[in-house]
Amino acid sequence: MSRQLFKSTAIVSGMTMISRILGFIRDMLFARIFGVDGATDAFFVAFKIPNFMRRLFAEGAFAQAFVPVLSDYKEKGSQAALKAFIDRTAGTLALVLMVVTIIGVIASPILIMMFAPGFMSEGKQYDMAVEMLRITFPYLFFISCVALSGGILNAHGQFAVPAFTPVFLNICMIAAAIWLSPLLPNPIVALAWGVFAAGVVQLLFQFPVLMRLGLLPRLQPGFKDPGVKRIMKLMLPAIFGVSITQINLLLDTLIASFLAAGSVSWLYYSDRLVEFPLGVFGIALSTVILPSLSRNHAADDSAAFSRSLDWGLRLVMLISIPSAIGLLMLSDAMIATLFQYNQFGWDDVEMASKSLKAYSLGLLGFILVKILIPGFTSRQDTKTPVRFGIYAMIANMGMNIAFVFPLAHAGLALATSLGAFFNASLLFFALKKQHIYKPGKQWRLFFLRIILANEIMAIFIHHFIDNQWWQNWGAQDRALNLALWIALAFAVYAVALLSSGLRMRHFSSHHVEN
Repeated sequence: MSRQLFKSTAIVSGMTMISRILGFIRDMLFARIFGVDGATDAFFVAFKIPNFMRRLFAEGAFAQAFVPVLSDYKEKGSQAALKAFIDRTAGTLALVLMVVTIIGVIASPILIMMFAPGFMSEGKQYDMAVEMLRITFPYLFFISCVALSGGILNAHGQFAVPAFTPVFLNICMIAAAIWLSPLLPNPIVALAWGVFAAGVVQLLFQFPVLMRLGLLPRLQPGFKDPGVKRIMKLMLPAIFGVSITQINLLLDTLIASFLAAGSVSWLYYSDRLVEFPLGVFGIALSTVILPSLSRNHAADDSAAFSRSLDWGLRLVMLISIPSAIGLLMLSDAMIATLFQYNQFGWDDVEMASKSLKAYSLGLLGFILVKILIPGFTSRQDTKTPVRFGIYAMIANMGMNIAFVFPLAHAGLALATSLGAFFNASLLFFALKKQHIYKPGKQWRLFFLRIILANEIMAIFIHHFIDNQWWQNWGAQDRALNLALWIALAFAVYAVALLSSGLRMRHFSSHHVEN
């Protein structure tokens, strides 16, 4: 079990890392070409709305509802029943998405008014945001279809293609920034067209593999199909519960639209850096563990279910804590290395660094939520995460109000981080209380080893690295030195773990038995 999960997670993480690296190149180009101003704020809002809905429907509620039902058909039904279920799900989803997309395009002025009301006082900025949202909103249609295709492939052990698919978003946006933007009267609009093109390319990329499996959907709307009904019943509450972090981030954008110009962009760039470990590891592990938990539940194997969760939680601790410390202590260095060029000055580095430090404090919480929610949704329980998500969102809104006045945009990031921890705590203790998850052996010793290794790494970074170096260095020196010091910090962490006695065998099924 553990070996296969490791292999699948490594595949998804590797492909996701390629996408994230290209994403950094993309954002470096954005900072270099467009800088930070009202126009970039307008694009990031126009991109964030369909991207938020993508994470809500595609990576969130739909995937969490679709994969468990698909696993039931795969484990218990015939191939013909499975194909019919996929065809009806695809047809129903496509019809719903088409309606939502048409409404979204028509209602773009209202959506911008809702999600970035601060733009209303800046007429030109508001008009640009509306224009670009009308171009980017259809991305939701294509990428949600991509999510369905990816769910089918993941359930059949085909993780590489869905994990590589996001690369095309970065490629299309980079191409638009370099070659299309100089041709348009308003260059920033090119990025919106890049998003639209990426949706089409990503969907087409998955077709050959689906055809090879004999599972390329034929669109047949089936609202009365029992499987489709189950998905819709599971999906409605999961829309809220599984993506509470994204809702909180969108609330940050709404409030930030009232703050100083550039606040939305500072939050965007800092969030991008937190998204790197979250995507490479958190989303990758969530993608892999959901089918595994769904199979365990379908087979009525509660012990294997608990071991899978335990394995995932150990990996979360192993990777997310040092990642959070690195982001916190090297925030200035990372922002300067990646984004401080041309229009993006040192003042922007300092402002984005503040929100990055605040977001880094919540990285462990963000990833824990990604791992713990499948513990409920794989058992087709979407109501519990919804209830906890409501509590977390209310807490986050209260903290937004409390922190935004003294800390400005960084206060919004801090509230989001604390809200994620609150949500993760509720999920974790509910799984334990219901005896769904039983911690494996030697957790106390394992946790002590992790904490000790992280303390040693933090002391190393604090003692040997000065964030002011990056203010004076050029681009090449920044990149080389940042890569060197990250590698050295990782080496210190690894040596500390090995010296404490931690070995890879501690992640095997034998060592995570309940």
